[in-house]
Amino acid sequence: MSHAALFDRMANCIIVGDAEEANALARKSLELQIAPLESIDNGFVKGIRVVGDRFGAGELFLPELVMSAEAMKAALAILEPELAKGNMAREIQGNVLACTVQGDIHDIGKRIVCTMLSANGFQVVDLGVNVKVDRFVEEVKSRKPDIVAMSALLTTTAPNQGKVIKLLTKEGIRKDYIVMVGGAPTSAAWAKEIGADGYGENATEAVRIAIELMTRKRSQGARPDAASVEAVGGAQLMGAPSGNPAQAVAD
Repeated sequence: MSHAALFDRMANCIIVGDAEEANALARKSLELQIAPLESIDNGFVKGIRVVGDRFGAGELFLPELVMSAEAMKAALAILEPELAKGNMAREIQGNVLACTVQGDIHDIGKRIVCTMLSANGFQVVDLGVNVKVDRFVEEVKSRKPDIVAMSALLTTTAPNQGKVIKLLTKEGIRKDYIVMVGGAPTSAAWAKEIGADGYGENATEAVRIAIELMTRKRSQGARPDAASVEAVGGAQLMGAPSGNPAQAVAD
């Protein structure tokens, strides 16, 4: 099999959401001594970008996106350790620290966003679900990410996003970080009300917005000011778009 044909199969297994095939093809590429970065960029990433575009266009639904995200994770689980062994590095867009906030155990949407961010060059640390406000802020202070990303899928837990931002402000470090929030109960007005910097309508939008905010951060030498960020967003960051019936199934 030619490398081009293998890359096409890699992309296709992500598009159809075949995690087993993604894992097998990743291993096959190592047997053929194809550079892991080449397989990621020329094969698997091309597939996840197609998936993102189709999801954004309404051609795919959340369950299909979940399957593709899991396939992407299966491939990266094999290839990323090989990158580290060979001291190879992908171009890093930025570092992200993510969680589902205190009191909330919804995980699917956040994991999809984290996978999509990772596939597009971000280094992501996902702290999981039901992360206490003070613990999350301590992790932020310790890890010093570029982007702090918080998910909430319940109206009762969304206020904890604002509590994190207030605690970051109290600690005097709010200006050091880009904050992205999202989930079903969030909105443009909500993000503005609690002082967040950005949000995305879906995983594809989350990646686009994260890249845009990082570009602005680099050009400004700090997090973008609120006035410049307001024009960036879609509807929400870590979850299915509001009103999507697939969301209840996934979460």
